[in-house]
Amino acid sequence: MILYGAPLSPFVRKVSAFAAEKGVELEKVAVGLGDPNPDFLACSPFRKMPGFADGDFRISDSSAIVTYLEAKFPEPALIPADPADRARTIWFDEFADTILAPAGGKIFFNRIVAPKFMGKDGDEEAAKQGEAELLPIYGYLEGIIPASNFLVADRITLADISVAGTCVNAAHCGVVPDVAAYPKLSAYLAAILGRASFAAGIGKERRMLGLD
Repeated sequence: MILYGAPLSPFVRKVSAFAAEKGVELEKVAVGLGDPNPDFLACSPFRKMPGFADGDFRISDSSAIVTYLEAKFPEPALIPADPADRARTIWFDEFADTILAPAGGKIFFNRIVAPKFMGKDGDEEAAKQGEAELLPIYGYLEGIIPASNFLVADRITLADISVAGTCVNAAHCGVVPDVAAYPKLSAYLAAILGRASFAAGIGKERRMLGLD
């Protein structure tokens, strides 16, 4: 099984961590913005990251890929079977993709992608807007993180993988929840991102960016 995408993408990170939690090995092929790699394009004709191939089966979109992996490797279950828990897990995955990622993306693109990889100045006002958008998101998460330190079913699920993994890009820019203001969220992120499924990959990302 092959995963195509940029390692710094939160969507690529999601699939990588999801597979790692299942003990599934993926061959990772790095592709960048506008990459003409024909194998990647066969998986993702609109260049949506990540792309994925398992033999003759090809698909793109992180949520579609993890759905495939969950069905093919049902244990350990990372998308719960209980109707309410499953619905909440899918909500958090959608929340991470459509609410959290765009806010963090404004910061990451303008402070890292544009200057480091595109050779142009980022829009600092857009980055600051992203920071402002993160504050109510942090407040929401602080208010709903349960004592178990897992968002759903008192165990690791796609919900945690999606939400915590998406926070990494802003963290690469030094934007993290203030511990005094968001103690539960800070502890939650430290615990989830400290898991083996995330830690090594995040370390590689930081070295790639010259942060460590």
